[in-house]
Amino acid sequence: MEKYGVIILGAGNSSRLGQPKQLLMYQGKTLICKMAEEAIAAVGSPVVLVTGANAPLIMKKLCGFALEIIENDHWSAGMGSSISTGMKLIARHTDLAGVIIMVCDQPFVNAALLQQLIDQQTIAGKGIIACTYDNTAGTPVLFSNTYFDALAALEGQQGAKKILQQSTDDLALVPFPLGALDIDTAEDYQRLLTGQVVN
Repeated sequence: MEKYGVIILGAGNSSRLGQPKQLLMYQGKTLICKMAEEAIAAVGSPVVLVTGANAPLIMKKLCGFALEIIENDHWSAGMGSSISTGMKLIARHTDLAGVIIMVCDQPFVNAALLQQLIDQQTIAGKGIIACTYDNTAGTPVLFSNTYFDALAALEGQQGAKKILQQSTDDLALVPFPLGALDIDTAEDYQRLLTGQVVN
């Protein structure tokens, strides 16, 4: 059976929110613990968490999950640098068929969705399987191991979008309408808590 890893990006400083979004509570858990739990349920291991801003605070709240943790000292450079940092750690697992990259502020991501990405790769035979919402392709996104070098070479703000745009012929999509809700502001969080977005 093919083996997959997960990288959870949790390095940002949540500047628009004013507090670490990784530690917001939802359904009795912090967002970072909820994402870790779903990732582990989907793939087992390895699950790599990339921290950066607020790293000591986040490290205290990790609920005892078996995560591999790496700190991105250059988190302020953008998502590309965090993906690259996570790839350096996960690449030590040389038996992986692919990696799923996810963020910590999409509260409706669950193990079933991550498994759907893996299943879709088997069905479609494509190297990249991305979620689609709001007329865009984005996270969570699965990359086969043929993209590991390109992911490790990312830098700056652009993240993996650049690879998606360059590889449309090797891309399949999984609809995930609720992916459009990510927690960037206090208003987003209130909408989540008051059920204005229904899962």
